[in-house]
Amino acid sequence: MPPAEAEQQPVVVVGGGFGGLSAALQLAAARPSMPVVLIEPQERFLFLPLLYELLSHELRRWEVAPRYGELLAGKGVVWLQERVTRIDTQTRELHTDAGQRLHYGQLVLATGGKPCTYGIPGVAEHCIGFRSLADVDRLQQLVEHLRQQQRPLQRIVIVGAGASGVELACKLADLLQGAAVIELIEQGEELLPGARSFNRDQARDALLKRDIRLRTGTRVTAVGAASLSLQRGNGTSSEELSCDGVIWTGGVVGSVPAITPALALDPRGRLHCDRELRVVGAPHVFAMGDAAICPDASGDSHPATAQVAYQQAACVAANVQRDRRGEELEPFIWNDLGEMLGLGIGQATLTGMGITLAGPAAFQLRRLAYLARMPGLQHQLRVAGGWLADWF
Repeated sequence: MPPAEAEQQPVVVVGGGFGGLSAALQLAAARPSMPVVLIEPQERFLFLPLLYELLSHELRRWEVAPRYGELLAGKGVVWLQERVTRIDTQTRELHTDAGQRLHYGQLVLATGGKPCTYGIPGVAEHCIGFRSLADVDRLQQLVEHLRQQQRPLQRIVIVGAGASGVELACKLADLLQGAAVIELIEQGEELLPGARSFNRDQARDALLKRDIRLRTGTRVTAVGAASLSLQRGNGTSSEELSCDGVIWTGGVVGSVPAITPALALDPRGRLHCDRELRVVGAPHVFAMGDAAICPDASGDSHPATAQVAYQQAACVAANVQRDRRGEELEPFIWNDLGEMLGLGIGQATLTGMGITLAGPAAFQLRRLAYLARMPGLQHQLRVAGGWLADWF
């Protein structure tokens, strides 16, 4: 596509998650004359870090999952509620499930991830995830069912003792109030691998306080309708564990639309990007979040967190404008602001920016930090007003 023609085409952002929505809003605000299109099939934006508070009824649905129509009203972003099925990077054209064909000048892929089953039998059929409003509804129904039944030996199993698994285990334990045993299964030898030692210690104490049973060095080999098969260590010990529900937080893989010509993906289904967040082998295409693997100055990849995706959005928005003007792009530099974990209803732990704190105060600081990251000033003010009304 000739440069003059490409200049007239819109910037298209595929995926309205944390990074995609932020990038679209920043692009539209920076250059009102530049057409920006966001393609996202869901009706509501989902603020994933606060999904746990929605599960525990500490926050309301409209706070955690505002509608795209409300967030984008008057922002200069065209929203297509469709799903991209194929991208041709040579003609700079994409196709949607509604049959639309759309040319782009620059393309931003922020399509996120999907649960990784690792080929384990029964995971897709019998496990509950925790990445959507439907998942929250299913878990709330399961909690209510177990609290009403009050049968002996009721059990919920959570697979994956990373941040999602630990936060979810603590919230569920507080909601269930002893109505079921919670087992947290981790294939590695430690919970929260890579986390700061203070947060790991606080998480371990939170699990012990709630009598959550942590099994490390344990691998899931199959999942059934009411049980799962476990294997310890080198496979010499196995066990069949009955349960009333299995929640899968064992990692994600990239969710990338079909691309022509085909581009190489890493083992986790992510697009390879350079330090400027441009997709290798596809000029004028940028990627971020769970859909991309981007090296830092030392060659290591960045962690797959909302904090990283939010910062990547600012870099992508700036580099898209530089690419449009024919200027040199700038590398993405991650500023580690620390880490935060919810550890039950009204409880959290955090380290970063010179603060090391746990308990109710950490919970409130965590909520305020996420409030500042919610999309759009109008939504931030609505949420803040709701919280103030609850306090008084």
